[in-house]
Amino acid sequence: MAEVRLEHVSKHFDEVVAVSDFSLSIADKEFVVLVGPSGCGKTTALRMIAGLEDVTSGSLYIGDRPVTNVPAKDRNIAMVFQNYALYPHMTVYDNMAFSLEMHKTPKSEIKKRVQEAAEILGIQELLDRKPKQLSGGQRQRVAVGRAIVRKPEVFLFDEPLSNLDAKLRAQTRVELKKLHERIATTAVYVTHDQVEAMTMGDRIVVMKDGIIQQVGNPLELYRAPANKFVGGFLGSPTMNFFEAELSGAPDSLRLKTAGFTLNLPRSKASSIEHYPEKRVIVGIRPEDLRPAADTTANNTISLLIDVVEPIGSETYVFGAADDVALVAGVGRDSLVKAHQNVVLTPIMDNIHLFDIRDEKTLL
Repeated sequence: MAEVRLEHVSKHFDEVVAVSDFSLSIADKEFVVLVGPSGCGKTTALRMIAGLEDVTSGSLYIGDRPVTNVPAKDRNIAMVFQNYALYPHMTVYDNMAFSLEMHKTPKSEIKKRVQEAAEILGIQELLDRKPKQLSGGQRQRVAVGRAIVRKPEVFLFDEPLSNLDAKLRAQTRVELKKLHERIATTAVYVTHDQVEAMTMGDRIVVMKDGIIQQVGNPLELYRAPANKFVGGFLGSPTMNFFEAELSGAPDSLRLKTAGFTLNLPRSKASSIEHYPEKRVIVGIRPEDLRPAADTTANNTISLLIDVVEPIGSETYVFGAADDVALVAGVGRDSLVKAHQNVVLTPIMDNIHLFDIRDEKTLL
């Protein structure tokens, strides 16, 4: 088991900077998820840890051992790929045993390790089958089993669930998390799916354009995003954003748009009383925008509904308040319909404000 450290690591492909000044310390036995949109550099960062990409600058450590220039085969890591990369002509047993055979492991030890991994993953009855006889979920388990038998210091996962259907993906998320707790090995997991990141990671690393935007536990990032990008990336449906004009005295600060005005709580207004700009970006999550109990009260928004989206546990409405597009949760039993108006009220204690210049969080 081992800590993983990246110190000011960068990766350039000619003139393209894929990863820039990436510094991160991953604790022994921690499960860390790298998340971000396509092209953000998360897979490149993972491949540098694995030794599959050279480091342009910076240093990498596994435990106390510098591995920046150590070949992948000598790093004692195991990687599970997106496409599983199973040998089609080999049985499940042979696929799982192959890396041990290459390292001249005694046959009795190979058999013991394969049987142990198969039992952990519940695939004992599949050991004599070939990959073409397996479902997507079974192939994924075999790929994980092939990694387990090596008893690595670090597990690396490169979007391993992306080829599974939605139901199996949700089930496998739980299985992988339980597996990590059982084998207690450091794990680094890459995904573009924010739901996977939120549900699996002890900590999440949000990336954009090769740069770390924020690192923290899932709820910390969800409730206190460092900037607009993080706030918008985590959460489904995504956070509502709109620009508003600041007006009023510091103790009665208001957010004004063409269609509605919101009064900031004094605790939040005092946090931005020295903000030099006249406009801010407002962020409100759909679950913090609910039907108003009193439609004539302050801090209400009249929304013309365009689309109603019931998902069982909640009903979301998509519409506009004048020129401000909004999504709101109206409760699973709501009977609202498209082309109706609904009066909403935001939970003002949960509102987010972002600097209009650099989109960093003000409060």
